[in-house]
Amino acid sequence: MSESARSIPGFCRDCLKEQTAPARRCLACGSPRLLNHSELYQLTLAHIDCDAFYASIEKRDNPELADKPVIIGGGKRGVVSTACYVARIRGVRSAMPMFKALEACPDAVVIKPNMEKYVSVGRQIRAMMLELTPLVQPLSIDEAFLDLSGTERLHNDPPARTLARFAKRVENEIGITVSVGLSYCKFLAKVASDLQKPRGFSVIGQTEAVDFLKGRPVTLIWGVGKAFAQTLERDGIRTIGQLQTMEEADLMRRYGTMGQRLYRLSRGLDERTVEVDGEAKSVSSETTFNDDLSRPEELVQHLRRLSEQVAFRLRKSALAGQTVVLKLKTADFKLRTRNRRLESPTCLADRIFRTGLHLLEKEADGTKYRLIGIGVSDLADPALADPPDLVDPQASRRAAAEEAINKLRDKFGKATVETGYTFGGRRRGQ
Repeated sequence: MSESARSIPGFCRDCLKEQTAPARRCLACGSPRLLNHSELYQLTLAHIDCDAFYASIEKRDNPELADKPVIIGGGKRGVVSTACYVARIRGVRSAMPMFKALEACPDAVVIKPNMEKYVSVGRQIRAMMLELTPLVQPLSIDEAFLDLSGTERLHNDPPARTLARFAKRVENEIGITVSVGLSYCKFLAKVASDLQKPRGFSVIGQTEAVDFLKGRPVTLIWGVGKAFAQTLERDGIRTIGQLQTMEEADLMRRYGTMGQRLYRLSRGLDERTVEVDGEAKSVSSETTFNDDLSRPEELVQHLRRLSEQVAFRLRKSALAGQTVVLKLKTADFKLRTRNRRLESPTCLADRIFRTGLHLLEKEADGTKYRLIGIGVSDLADPALADPPDLVDPQASRRAAAEEAINKLRDKFGKATVETGYTFGGRRRGQ
């Protein structure tokens, strides 16, 4: 082996020992999980993605599920939220209708999502990320970008080893696994994190970026979905390598601002920084029905329950929202959204529900719906929320009653107290 190959930096992802000579296994612990790359200790931008997040948490909490295919999703009319890798091998994919998922994997264990549990675990992992660097940009509950520039002295290690140590810590303390992508830009860091799932750690350096991208499909580029990919294919463009041979002006003439993105990302050019102000812009909850519903009283029952869930999440997150958004999906999958801005922010289920009810009245016209959701946007400080209502004197009484109910539920569980709108709903089936 050449001297240059011998000098490529690397370490073992299990014991973190430096590798001083080429080998297939760690010279210290024997692990095959070695990481080496010529730019390994120069790169600082990472994308961390939890592996099959919801399913991994359920398997962690129930060891009997360890080797079984697990699908997280709704009932027979719902869709797959996520699936473990055993189920994915059988052909199950996120957003797949549940009946198709069960056709592909009939022996799967289907578990209804427990969002409160998943959010709690997500927050634990987010807190661990913030111990590495303040530059953390969440993309969702289970993934984020991190910029570890300037952290080497803080952690006494280059970012690559700090990230490997983080992955081990999540696995040991939280009980699930993550995959890490390390690069010089956000686009390729995210691409890298998908390369070796689960428990992956992939590196894409600047010197190899163009060659790495050359043979990849255009759908690898952010924003190139199914419809746009078909447009590109009609123009004879299937691979990123083809984009690399085209001029920026030509691409912009054909595809507008998207053409500029195609030009830059196809060459690994991405100057976006990690933004730390990526907090949630809304809080919502929705449900897919087992059977289509059209009767107002049935829709109202779900609307009330979902409003309570949204209010609970607002309280736990110390947030309030000023715009209420109603979401409905018809039996033929057409989406309807309606919203109303309140005079002041709210974190009360009563105000969310009553506003949503007003919006629902116009839509409950006999149309059959397969899904209903309610949420709030324009998030604000809860200190500004729910001032006394001079127009509706009963609002203060309802707010006081809601506060009393919340205290009982916090102490004895959510099923302790139910309103007339939701009473018996779980027993009738949702």
